[in-house]
Amino acid sequence: MSQKSRNSFQTERTLEVGGQTYDYYSLAALAARQGAGVARLPLTLKVLLENLLRFEDGDTVTTEDINAVLGWLENRSSDHEIAFRPARVLMQDFTGVPAVVDLAALRDAVSRAGGDPQKINPQIPVDLVIDHSVMVDKYALPEAFAYNVEREMERNHERYAFLRWGQLAFDNFRVVPPGTGICHQVNLEYLARTVWSDEQDGRKLAYPDTLVGTDSHTTMINGLAVLGWGVGGIEAEAAMLGQPVSMIIPEVVGFRMIGKLQEGVTATDLVLTVTQMLRKFGVVGKFVEFFGDGLARLQLADRATIANMAPEYGATCGWFPIDEVTLGYLQLSGRDEATVALVEAYAKEQGLWRFDGMADPDYTAVLELDLATVKPSLAGPKRPQDRVDLEALKEATQKTIPADAADKSVAVAGTDYQLHHGDVVISAITSCTNTSNPAVMLGAGLLAKKAIEKGLKQKPWVKTSLAPGSKVVTDYLEKAGLQTYLDQLGYHVVGYGCTTCIGNSGPLQGPIADAITAGDMTVCSVLSGNRNFEGRIHSHTKANWLASPPLVVTFGLAGTTLIDLTTEPIGQDSAGNDVYLKDIWPSDEEIAEQVKLVSADMFREKYADVFAGEESWRTLPIPEGQTYAWAPKSTYVKEPSFFDVREVAPGVEGFAGARLLALLGDSITTDHISPAGSILASSPAGVYLRERGVSPTDFNSYGSRRGNHEVMMRGTFANIRLKNELVPGTEGGFTRHVPSGEEMSLFDAAMRYAEEGTPLVIVAGKEYGTGSSRDWAAKGTLLLGVKAVIAESYERIHRSNLVGMGILPLQFKPGDSRITLGLDGSEIIELPGQKESLKPGQELKISVHRVDGRVEKVNVICRIDTQNEVAYFESGGILNYVLRHLMQ
Repeated sequence: MSQKSRNSFQTERTLEVGGQTYDYYSLAALAARQGAGVARLPLTLKVLLENLLRFEDGDTVTTEDINAVLGWLENRSSDHEIAFRPARVLMQDFTGVPAVVDLAALRDAVSRAGGDPQKINPQIPVDLVIDHSVMVDKYALPEAFAYNVEREMERNHERYAFLRWGQLAFDNFRVVPPGTGICHQVNLEYLARTVWSDEQDGRKLAYPDTLVGTDSHTTMINGLAVLGWGVGGIEAEAAMLGQPVSMIIPEVVGFRMIGKLQEGVTATDLVLTVTQMLRKFGVVGKFVEFFGDGLARLQLADRATIANMAPEYGATCGWFPIDEVTLGYLQLSGRDEATVALVEAYAKEQGLWRFDGMADPDYTAVLELDLATVKPSLAGPKRPQDRVDLEALKEATQKTIPADAADKSVAVAGTDYQLHHGDVVISAITSCTNTSNPAVMLGAGLLAKKAIEKGLKQKPWVKTSLAPGSKVVTDYLEKAGLQTYLDQLGYHVVGYGCTTCIGNSGPLQGPIADAITAGDMTVCSVLSGNRNFEGRIHSHTKANWLASPPLVVTFGLAGTTLIDLTTEPIGQDSAGNDVYLKDIWPSDEEIAEQVKLVSADMFREKYADVFAGEESWRTLPIPEGQTYAWAPKSTYVKEPSFFDVREVAPGVEGFAGARLLALLGDSITTDHISPAGSILASSPAGVYLRERGVSPTDFNSYGSRRGNHEVMMRGTFANIRLKNELVPGTEGGFTRHVPSGEEMSLFDAAMRYAEEGTPLVIVAGKEYGTGSSRDWAAKGTLLLGVKAVIAESYERIHRSNLVGMGILPLQFKPGDSRITLGLDGSEIIELPGQKESLKPGQELKISVHRVDGRVEKVNVICRIDTQNEVAYFESGGILNYVLRHLMQ
């Protein structure tokens, strides 16, 4: 984005690197004018400070904003709002398709209002990586990859043709075709630069690489010292269209690392430990910055593994500084010499360079971890912060099994085996978290080799899969001669995408699925992912365990989680001798030797033509025109009804006579609110698709249907594991229509309430909206007629998304909750309107009308946190705000 700063602090300087002159905004020059405090700031705040200096315009960025960052050190926190402008935006297809649908709809809205649709164009670079749509239909076969890719193209050709249209119709918009890799790994290995540079107003300008992404795990790139985090598609679209990201200057928690990991301990074990520590400490809405001499002993891929799971520990970001490890990775991944030289020179000049023994920045709070204390771990059965020592997994699994059915088993038709509680039915090496890390991937290959040499085999009830994050992974596994051993255990490559971690695990074999259902069995998945929320991985797995790739393979061999791998044998060798985990676990030295095979040439070759795609992609028919020709019969892509140019109404409209659509507990995730996985034929979304001639075998997933608001509003709150307290004893997307007392789907109830003219509210407990940056969790809520959500606390991204769609997020004050108020759904909720503009964090008063005539007044906090968010809310949402400004 080209913008000349007012440069009130006179910080513009030049930097000579490799014969090239760069302009930049100098933090050292600012320190010379404003005092030495700049040097004591956390490095992430230095990045924000540079951003403000560069975009100072006297309007969206003022000298007061810059001084507020400088003044952060007084309390090591701030309540000052700033406007952050990222260098670029990253998207994946599940969130990217609805974002492009919105942009296309905005073009139509501008055109209908007599404006120029070309005004709707990304103002900053946008990359969309198609990685969320491949499913594990076939597995454990050499032809699995080709078959799954073919089915992916068949299912998604409408969506992909639409994205190809967008690639041609919009400026600054690139698409990485399917079958290439996971967006975060492509970002890490290719797209990111750490220090960005471009031509602006006839000068070469250098500045930190920053971004926002429409996936919560955008934070993975923090491992490469790129400041970025996940936002909802709504907020990302606004950033694409030139709007700054509004934020309060965050608290920054420092996480000191010392020591070194012990033999046999992986980066996955480390990240599960970090996640548990930080989630317990409480870092929602805060930056986490890793520091300390222990960082020198972590490879870049280890850092990326830890950064990836920032959403799981609740932080906005989990950032690592620039140092020799960073430079080494940039070189290894094939970045050119000029980029690496600029990163080093710029980081040292700006005080962004880490070295052993350096003075610690001043943080809001500091946690410390001795890496030597980390133990082999898993996390589950349904939350990533619930870490379990490997030796304690057997006991943890027993707690998930009904006490009166612990010894129960059920025969699997057509086989000679039975299924037991605790059995592993899915063993998946998947997701961005670990498949970026050569050490754990090669470790899995070495373990497979040793297992085969001992004569071990996968259990027949286990569905195995390997979904690498990029084709580079396949390259080094094959070069090491290890892919053949993974193949022999059933870990053939099934696709280059998220697969199991996003719920695209595909069907289980019919007899196994039937046995699970018939016996109501508590069976498990073990996956190398970052998410294991209820109903996410597979509808048949009630317990889901996150683990390193080598452990994923191990549990596939064992076939059960009712085992202590530290003392019990995995199986027997060809001679009948017991084989233990220690017998097949590769040494750190063995893994390090294989990691040496990873070379820069691998990255250069695989990314040489990254935007071209296979022939099936290149030959997709592309609609013509600068506005999209919506197909009326399409069940994938439909023009949404979110946008209108309207007068702004200050304040809040309020509501009377509102009913509870759902009464929910703690840790309601965006997977509960807007599932990404399979669509049941009996669900409202399934009925809608069947009525339009779509066979259940072609339903695809909720994630792939996000370009169709009719499907998505029917899928809102449709998670099979949702527990709505209005209908106790049930699971799934059901509620009670209070006036009639009838139980029905939430969608059907919402439509009946709409016919009756009844506004709706959602009431929930703590951590409402945990999980993915899922804009449809807010869009679907709006389309169901929900005016407000009242919760005890919110996760950052979902709260922002609610505001972005014009839904009022209200928070109970400490001591108040649905429980203390005794809510049961019979109540009527009222919120008086007010004509004056809201103030960020303002208290409002709701009235709870009881059946017996009592009225209780309850003070709640309006969680519209910034002045910009007030403007968005009063415009009916952020995109209507942008549309109105473009029309003006």
